[in-house]
Amino acid sequence: MWKSGDLVARKSYGKDLCFVIVEVDEASETAILKGIDVRLMADAPFSDLELLSEEERQQFEANRKHVEDECLRLVHTRRAMESEKRSLRKEARFHSNPDFFERPGQVLHLDGDGTYLQKCLNMYKELGIRAIGHHVREAEMPGTVKGLLEKYEPDILIITGHDGLIRKGKSWTDLFNYRNSGHFVKTVQTARKHSRNMDDLVIIAGACQSHFEAILDAGANFASSPQRIMIHALDPVFIAEKIAFTPINETVNVYDVIRSTYTGTDGVGGLESRGKYRLGLPKSLY
Repeated sequence: MWKSGDLVARKSYGKDLCFVIVEVDEASETAILKGIDVRLMADAPFSDLELLSEEERQQFEANRKHVEDECLRLVHTRRAMESEKRSLRKEARFHSNPDFFERPGQVLHLDGDGTYLQKCLNMYKELGIRAIGHHVREAEMPGTVKGLLEKYEPDILIITGHDGLIRKGKSWTDLFNYRNSGHFVKTVQTARKHSRNMDDLVIIAGACQSHFEAILDAGANFASSPQRIMIHALDPVFIAEKIAFTPINETVNVYDVIRSTYTGTDGVGGLESRGKYRLGLPKSLY
């Protein structure tokens, strides 16, 4: 009855999230699900699934657009205030030569989900951030990240995809009770061997329900998820935006960073880090 690609919701959760079936196991009558708007992997018995109607699909799409528009509104509001501050900084530093240019930090984004990666790349473009994206399965990230860091030498590294607790009622401190947190931890550890200074390379890692403490301890600047909740597909992008546009001589306001995300401090947390935004001159004619 059920097949990969079906859009479904879970009846036991009040059909609160939209999922796509990525795998079915006829023997155990269970399906592996991937969140459409949240970075969650989950399994569910066939009996708990319900196929979404066209009307329900449209409602989920409308809700998704509302969330993204609200996050963008918050970013643009904050940017308008910060732009005024930067203008004063430019005047103070380049009053005798206004021929300067701006360079926000560059992002390398590793994502276990190709569809989400494309959404993120589109958002980076809209926000004016230089970004390189690679679709890499979570299990392959630890062996891939070193070569990509050496190739691109980014200012900001994002390590994300899908995650989730495997067994309810088990310890939240047990790294093996998470689908992909262990892979994220190993990837962060490998990245930190490449760049040990947390201000040289700002690392943002994790997905829905990820082991926040273990990822931070591995060397990430920001991670999900303190309260083991869902995070939105674009939450890592909004964190990266704040870091990319904070001047290098300033410490990123952690509260402002988290406030830029949809899920807030329950979904994402982190450590004080320096910004990656630079001014330069002269502006090239070519």
